[in-house]
Amino acid sequence: MTGLPADFMANILTVLIFLPLAGVFVLFFLPRDNNRLLRNVTFAVTLLTFLLSLPVALKLDGATAAMQFVVRAPWIADYGIEYHVGVDGISLWLVMLTTFLMPIAILSTYKAVEKHVKEFMIFMLILEVGMVGVFLAIDLFLFYIFWELVLIPMYFLIGVWGSERRIYSAIKFFLFTFAGSVLMLVAIIALYFHHHEVTGVYSTDLLRMYALDIPVKLQFWMFAAFALAFAFKVPMFPFHTWLPDAHVDAPTSGSVILAAILLKMGTYGFLRFAIPLFPVAAVDLMPAIGALAVIGIIYGALVSMVQKDMKKLVAYSSVSHLGFVMLGLFAFNVQGIEGGILQMINHGVSTGALFLIVGLIYERRHTRLISDFGGLSKVLPVYATVFMIVTLSSIGLPGTNGFVGEFLILLGAFKTNRVLTVLAATGVILAAVYMLWMYQRVMFGKITNEENRHLRDLNAREVAYMLPILVMVFWIGVYPQTFLRKMDASVQAVVTRIETKRQAALSGRPAGETLLARYFDVRK
Repeated sequence: MTGLPADFMANILTVLIFLPLAGVFVLFFLPRDNNRLLRNVTFAVTLLTFLLSLPVALKLDGATAAMQFVVRAPWIADYGIEYHVGVDGISLWLVMLTTFLMPIAILSTYKAVEKHVKEFMIFMLILEVGMVGVFLAIDLFLFYIFWELVLIPMYFLIGVWGSERRIYSAIKFFLFTFAGSVLMLVAIIALYFHHHEVTGVYSTDLLRMYALDIPVKLQFWMFAAFALAFAFKVPMFPFHTWLPDAHVDAPTSGSVILAAILLKMGTYGFLRFAIPLFPVAAVDLMPAIGALAVIGIIYGALVSMVQKDMKKLVAYSSVSHLGFVMLGLFAFNVQGIEGGILQMINHGVSTGALFLIVGLIYERRHTRLISDFGGLSKVLPVYATVFMIVTLSSIGLPGTNGFVGEFLILLGAFKTNRVLTVLAATGVILAAVYMLWMYQRVMFGKITNEENRHLRDLNAREVAYMLPILVMVFWIGVYPQTFLRKMDASVQAVVTRIETKRQAALSGRPAGETLLARYFDVRK
């Protein structure tokens, strides 16, 4: 795989973005009534995309923070807009997570999706184009195109193949996320004109934007616009209300991709755009964002504890887990940010697996209510084993992936704000409560429902797509250095950029200046 031709490797990122689109073209010409062929072709395309992403991970130089495998070409030249993509240690593992989970998600649909299979597979491939593009785009305009592209297939996946309240949930998902995106577009336009005002050049190049000295007062409003768009996508408390509905009503594969990848677009947006572009505003607003993150951690855990529906419990747990990620990113140190990035991956692996597990039992019993189960470990020993491993991963048991990310986040956050860190640590305890209590009620005790006595255990296909996830759980948990060393230089560069630009922006400012005076021309 590493022996690929040099010309091919020079354009590997373009291949990763648009190979699924080639798959869409192939699907258009396949017969609609041959569901197995449609599924197999889609699986082959997503698997090939994953295999082609492996050389990127293997060859990426973790010793440099520079963008690598860069492809740059004029697009709308008169307006300074380019096709500009690249990858570094921050985006690498999010790209890998996307390509890793897509074939798994497709395999999970073989029995779960029976209607309009052709259209379903087309939307899944278009979704992959948008997700990979978001993580690789360096041009702001290109990033926004991919960001918005993701909304369309997910809207239809929920609205057509979802459960009872699918239309309501699809519209709610679209409106919430689109509303935030419009504000981000306004901020991109403002940044575009500010760059021209300072340099005389029109450009949407993110790397050029990094070099700008953006006035402090302007930073507040631009950060607010970007942050609101990303907060809806994460979703942070109190912008989370669309998430449980979307998760519960989405098909299983849609829930997996929504939780594992789409939510990370928000946290990635904070780290790639909002924080390094507007470091003064980011640091000044850290106490507020940190407080919202901790509220999300505790709130998500408490609400999860009272859920009767397994899928809704897992959905609310995402609010809690993503609160940890936000706390790590806004620690503004290497430990916190690396923990945040690693926890993005961990959440994608563990929560994606939990949605698959809920989907597996739903296919057999057509119910997700915890009270409808009990004693399943006697009937489904393989399923119970997989479920237990993923549960322990989700609560952060040492030796699993969840522990490493949470430990680094708390370590980094403790240096920044000890009170928030102590409060956030209670979320670890609450996670153990709601996850283990759910597992106990579903798996142990007496079998009180006769329908549960004759359920079939996992088949070869189901074991095949759960096994790679279990490997990742222990690989990251036992040897996280494989993943951390690739991001060291990029994260250190972000931390240095934040501090350098912040110090430069605030040099010569009055000592003890209040935030109101800094941003709103109000005297102390």
